[in-house]
Amino acid sequence: MPKIKTNRGAAKRFTMSASGKIRHKQSFRSHILTKKSTKRKRHLRPMNEVHDSDYKAVVRMIPYM
Repeated sequence: MPKIKTNRGAAKRFTMSASGKIRHKQSFRSHILTKKSTKRKRHLRPMNEVHDSDYKAVVRMIPYM
């Protein structure tokens, strides 16, 4: 059985936490930050857990994580 290829774009966007949960960076944080409030940017800062409905698709893209 051949090895499964990892989706390289997904591999750069998701990380595995120490407890085994898949985490991702929040969007809307890369540019045009001057018009966004400090509170909004602060709430976008932490890494979030992948939602249950997306979990299966992410695992399929990153089989060896």
